[in-house]
Amino acid sequence: MTSLPHPALHASHSGVWISTGGQTRAVSRGEAIGLASETPVILLNAPLIGQRLGYAELSGLDILELFAFLRPAQFAVPTPHGVARACGLEPPDSDADVAAFLLRATEKLLAMPDGAWPEREGAWTAAQSLARLRWPWAPLIGPRLTRPERNERWLFSALPEWEEDAPRPAPRTIDLPPQDSEERLRRLTGDGAEERPGQRAYAAAVTAAFAPRAVRDTPNMVLAEAGTGIGKTLGYLAPASLWAERAGGAVWISTYTKALQRQLSGETARIFPDAVLRKERVVTRKGRENYLCLLNLEDALQGGFAGRAAVLAQLVARWAAYTADGDMVGGDLPGWLTTLFRRNGSAALTDRRGECVYAGCPHYRKCFIEHAARASVQADIVIANHALVMVNAARGRETQTRPTRYVFDEGHHLFDAADSMFATALTGSETIELRRWILGPEAGSRGRRRGLAARLSDVASYDEGGNRAIGDAVQAAHALASEGWLGRLAEGQPFGPIEALLAAVRGLAFARAEQPGDAGYGLETELADPSPALIEAAGPAAHALDALLRPLVTLGQRLEAVLQEAPDWLDGQARARVEGAIASIAWRAETVAAWLSLLARIGGPVDPDFVDWLAVDRVEGREYDIGLHRHWLDPTRPFAEIVLKPAHGALVTSATLRTGGNWDVAEARTGAPHLARGPAHFVAESPFDYPNRAEVLIVTDVKRGDIPQLANAYSRLIAAAKGGTLGLFTAIRRLRGVHGRIADRLARDGLALHAQHVDPIDTGTLVDIFRDDPSASLLGTDALRDGVDVPGSSLRLVVMEGVPWPKPTVLHAARKLAGGGSAYDDRIVRARLAQAFGRLIRRADDRGAFVLLSAAMPSRLLDAFPPGVAISRVTLDEAVARVAGRLSSDAPIGHGDSQILPAAATEFPDR
Repeated sequence: MTSLPHPALHASHSGVWISTGGQTRAVSRGEAIGLASETPVILLNAPLIGQRLGYAELSGLDILELFAFLRPAQFAVPTPHGVARACGLEPPDSDADVAAFLLRATEKLLAMPDGAWPEREGAWTAAQSLARLRWPWAPLIGPRLTRPERNERWLFSALPEWEEDAPRPAPRTIDLPPQDSEERLRRLTGDGAEERPGQRAYAAAVTAAFAPRAVRDTPNMVLAEAGTGIGKTLGYLAPASLWAERAGGAVWISTYTKALQRQLSGETARIFPDAVLRKERVVTRKGRENYLCLLNLEDALQGGFAGRAAVLAQLVARWAAYTADGDMVGGDLPGWLTTLFRRNGSAALTDRRGECVYAGCPHYRKCFIEHAARASVQADIVIANHALVMVNAARGRETQTRPTRYVFDEGHHLFDAADSMFATALTGSETIELRRWILGPEAGSRGRRRGLAARLSDVASYDEGGNRAIGDAVQAAHALASEGWLGRLAEGQPFGPIEALLAAVRGLAFARAEQPGDAGYGLETELADPSPALIEAAGPAAHALDALLRPLVTLGQRLEAVLQEAPDWLDGQARARVEGAIASIAWRAETVAAWLSLLARIGGPVDPDFVDWLAVDRVEGREYDIGLHRHWLDPTRPFAEIVLKPAHGALVTSATLRTGGNWDVAEARTGAPHLARGPAHFVAESPFDYPNRAEVLIVTDVKRGDIPQLANAYSRLIAAAKGGTLGLFTAIRRLRGVHGRIADRLARDGLALHAQHVDPIDTGTLVDIFRDDPSASLLGTDALRDGVDVPGSSLRLVVMEGVPWPKPTVLHAARKLAGGGSAYDDRIVRARLAQAFGRLIRRADDRGAFVLLSAAMPSRLLDAFPPGVAISRVTLDEAVARVAGRLSSDAPIGHGDSQILPAAATEFPDR
């Protein structure tokens, strides 16, 4: 019998249970809400339980918060089975047993301080602060903690400081024979490893990317497609690590997803088995917005946060003392922690506005971001992402240590990453962020945020020209959008030239883009034949932005002059702060200049290199942003100019690099045509036996967009597969509609259903939950179509709601026109189908089925699937029977009675 004074509550789609005094009973949702509102209850994931009860404000003693306090920087799958594994307990057998299990798990966790406890340091201090914040767990955990005999060196005093290193010399020019890469690969895979001829050939071929460059601005570029199962990660790590070792330089390996970053970090243990050496030689880099800002955390701990946000700050502080790298997004901070607080305050703990004061920060020498930046200079392997690589190349401060060799894994995403990086958006939200960066806190606002004048006060006192430029920038920033701008625009009362411009944009977008029966989604229209109101508003807006750009440029020049003059007060830290300010100001000046260029388009000639449009962004009828947008028609042009040309070698690789086209398409999507010399090509087909391990079923009798029919199809297919299903949707509305109709029904059969955009859990954690439970299923959208790696029986069925046609936006229409019309759409659909199918078979012993709920699937697109895979058009009844039979027996998949489509099958309509 438990000795805890609190009952435990559990709610699932199949029922609600309360456990107290050794007894568990089923209760109604109303009774559970009543109990939870009157007394603290122990539960697992309060936001999720609250959603299931229909009681959004549910709070209590969340066992995940207790785990985060006691085991900072450790992950547990946030499910009863995951907590059981983390606590060394037997998991509950059913939903009805979970409430009693939570009591046992709580007692096990609370007993931790009595034994060997690696994270004891700092716990007592944190518990005192949490008690003052009325954290529900404080009365239970506080008495179990012994006050330390001496003052604890906790967090800010205990974190290590980085040290300056001598500049690293340029990499040596070496020749790397392909056979050396093959030998390194053999050592990495180990003796007795399975022979993989494709992997060996891949390693030899991609070595060409590490050869010495012969012509300036012409890197050695290799495009390599390696099918799933080839082992491309070790295939390129072999030559990359060998080149870094012999040349004394760093290879930057860039990914698109955080999941692959984590996987790569694990694979490097083969190169550097010693953990201490690996930490020196392999560094993971992300954008600044991913890392904890210690100055923001200090502000939060000293009263900058209140209520639940303050509790989150204390738990993050516990994590910060034990984290490996300070990465809050995809690092060792559990992804579920911030969602427990409904995102309350987590964004304010990172530097999302570019307000870092660098050496002016008291925690500068302990800064996680600076640690990573300096460590990467001396590293052999830097694991980054496409966005960071492009940002660093375009406006990074580390110009002297710019990498000469890149590996772009998930290379089929380079086009999309470049499209986002090199775009321009003159919107209300962007202008208000710039206003805050310049002015700092205005009337009624709180927080540590400081304006430009405060951040550069010592420079202003030294340099009269700089001081005058700061004043001019501050005055000009008042013309930007300010708090409450959306409301003023809706009421037809814009304030200032930028808000007047946004009001004209809104008016024209509604006039041209509003459709009968509009569902409240975003509106957009081409920036063509602008209205007189828009033309009239553009002039004053351009004048206001020009008045802002001039002092920013002047201030940057004055700061450069300060560095040249090197006054007495400009020590190492002050110099670093001034250099950081120069980079930050240059970024803002570049943004304002791009806005001016966009405004010049209004009423002016069309620039064929760009696509311009007006947009009102809405979610379910609620407007959240308005503005003008500009994208490159071909974003690989600036990517090639800024990233590829300065490099000496670049490998672009993916399992689906050519999918949807041929090598011409692959080259066009990676920037190769903009280089003086074409790339080398290499292909290694997947070794998996797709014909016998998978089949494709196209269901012909489910009406597109019919929610009841879709729900029925998903429910029956998931039940037939007994879970293990990844359901992919092209619209969030339909996903939510299907989930709402089938979650309870499946739960009664013991089949858990999780959903992106429904469950209050981050996407990465949802995938962890799905991977951990073979009977669970997961519904999601584009984010789950690519980059999800769930090998084994946890994923045995993929169901797509329909043909993933691209959304008909202004930008897509322009690229479709330039890219060959309907053939352009076909290439996109083929790529998406291939990526979705690629989730199914992740290792040689995987088996499963891919179901597409669309009678209108054109036969010409069926070559998106691997050669030899059986493709059948069947009714839903047949598909359900096929899935149940194939996934519950040892019969080879793909050889059944239904019609197998020949290569020249009758064409079906496009839509």
